[in-house]
Amino acid sequence: MTDVAERTTAAGPGASGSTAFHELADAGRSARQLLPVDVWDFIEGGSGAETTLAGNRVSLEGTWLTPRMLAGIARAEPAGELLGVPVSMPVAIAPMAYQRLVHPDGELAMARAARSAGTVFIAGTLSSYPVERIAEAGADLWFQLYWLRDRAKTRELIGRAEAAGCRALVLTTDVPRMGRRLRDMRNGFTLPETVTAAHLDTAGGTVGTTAHRATPGTSAPMVHTDEFIDPALGWTDLDWIRERTELPLVLKGILHPEDADRAAAVGVDALVVSNHGGRQLDGALPAATALPAVVRAVAGRCPVYLDGGVRGGTDVLKALALGAAGVLLGRPALWGLATEGEDGAAGVLRLLRTELEAAMLLAGCPDLAAAGRLTVTAA
Repeated sequence: MTDVAERTTAAGPGASGSTAFHELADAGRSARQLLPVDVWDFIEGGSGAETTLAGNRVSLEGTWLTPRMLAGIARAEPAGELLGVPVSMPVAIAPMAYQRLVHPDGELAMARAARSAGTVFIAGTLSSYPVERIAEAGADLWFQLYWLRDRAKTRELIGRAEAAGCRALVLTTDVPRMGRRLRDMRNGFTLPETVTAAHLDTAGGTVGTTAHRATPGTSAPMVHTDEFIDPALGWTDLDWIRERTELPLVLKGILHPEDADRAAAVGVDALVVSNHGGRQLDGALPAATALPAVVRAVAGRCPVYLDGGVRGGTDVLKALALGAAGVLLGRPALWGLATEGEDGAAGVLRLLRTELEAAMLLAGCPDLAAAGRLTVTAA
């Protein structure tokens, strides 16, 4: 595998030119040209036959908006809030592992891009920089948590997130074990020695070394992750977390309305409708398809966010019309990061806001509340 720093230097700063991004897919095309095939497959691939990965896009593409005319507005305002955090648009950067794979500055650059865009960055348990370093970027931070076999480490991560100033805790619920990501298995994918799980790997220790150990036909990060995640996460474990933090608790990975109803009943602060970007159970319901039933089940008791398949501002508008209070943006942010580091990620976010503002105006929506009242029809 080519070292990421070597690739970036060879490509040159600004080699692809974020000013040429006319749609988020432009950043994807640039990133694919720059990244090694195995890294591209790691960030783009899904599990199994990738039917759920494709379904996330099919669902959003098959959702149709009915715009309102004669709205009497000259501009639209996409600014709002996410769990009380003021944002320039209802979009947070989703938690994504090992961002140093695509750029040496990794999560540091992504957090700076989120700050400049005026939105939230969700730092992950599998971040390649520690949350304390990420916090120095000055972005509004949330922290994504995996349920670890080592409870002391889980408690430590919660405390570190609080001390670093994170404003919410996002518990991932859909990874009792890693999905079978066949691209990575066929590539025998391993992490380069320069990229580690900063919150889990310890100097001189054995934790995480399997992520760097090549075995033909095996994904080393998959083996690594399965070593530390406790598959037996249950509803009673939410009490354990609640006893150890006063941070708002967000559950990520909810698809079933009965799970949503139970989560709202026990006082969870927000839900993220997600199938992990099509990377866990292949054949799971597309996120946008699951969203309306989850919103109905929650019945206003907590905000519901959409994660999965968002590739432009119109997708954000569709999510709002389906009842979401906001969305999480994943792969397109990584495309921008891979292309031009902080500038590329910030360019993707600026473009997304521009697209959302234009879509809202064309749909006759002066603000996010009006966007939530739009009529949607599924094909």
